[in-house]
Amino acid sequence: MSDRLGVAVLTMGNRPAELNALLDSVRAQHGDPVPIVVVGNGSPVPDLGPDVQIVELEENTGISGGRNAAWHALRDRGDVDVVVNLDDDGLVPDPDTFQRLRKILNDEPRTGIVSFRIADETGLTQRRHVPRMGAKGPTRAGEVTTFLGGGHAIRAAVFEQVGEWPDAFFYAHEETDLAWRALDAGWSVRYEPALLLQHPRTSPARHAVYFRMTARNRVWMAKRHLPAPLVPVYLGVWALLTIARRPPLAGLKAWMGGFAEGVRTPCGRRKPMRWSTVWRMARLGRPPVI
Repeated sequence: MSDRLGVAVLTMGNRPAELNALLDSVRAQHGDPVPIVVVGNGSPVPDLGPDVQIVELEENTGISGGRNAAWHALRDRGDVDVVVNLDDDGLVPDPDTFQRLRKILNDEPRTGIVSFRIADETGLTQRRHVPRMGAKGPTRAGEVTTFLGGGHAIRAAVFEQVGEWPDAFFYAHEETDLAWRALDAGWSVRYEPALLLQHPRTSPARHAVYFRMTARNRVWMAKRHLPAPLVPVYLGVWALLTIARRPPLAGLKAWMGGFAEGVRTPCGRRKPMRWSTVWRMARLGRPPVI
């Protein structure tokens, strides 16, 4: 099994020091050098060295659009089998990370997506960065039903079989949308804590669009991928969970507006997952109703 990696990084040009530190940590990885693509998502990107291909987009196309642009640039090279997406304010501190990733992919040919562990500079992993239900620790590896956007690897074969990132999502739940498609096609998604991305501790709610797009995209995801009987169950459970978490009033209003937007607007092609995929996800601890 081939293991030619390529690295993709999105930036809005507001973290130059962090971006350069990330690129240095990528260059320090053991093994063959990997091609690097940096996408300026609606912003110019300064020269980052001869080993970095820069793609400047005229406008911010969101996480999905930016990652698709990076994937296209790596695909067009013809020498990349695995895309490693990394946040521009992250760091890959262990120089053996990519070698470990190659071994996982070689040993597990049906693993299509590998999720890194995300931890801050103290080694703490936030609960929302553990892609499984319950209180299981962040150091337990295994199959999961979604993955972390800040640090992960995807086989080119997954994109070729199930399609690319959902452009219209812009931000929020794009990873789960892709993971569901991959699972339904027979791929596995693996969480591997030995692959560490160091990342500052943050809250997703820091983004002004968080509440609206979280709700809208969750509705779209259900409409696109769930068998019809599960759609109201899934959305009802998440509505109750959102209320139980007591978001600020402005956030709740934005969430309700996003939910309504998701219901009334088209979501792209509908292709419900197989019931066998639903059962597989349930066995992995996260049935697609929560």
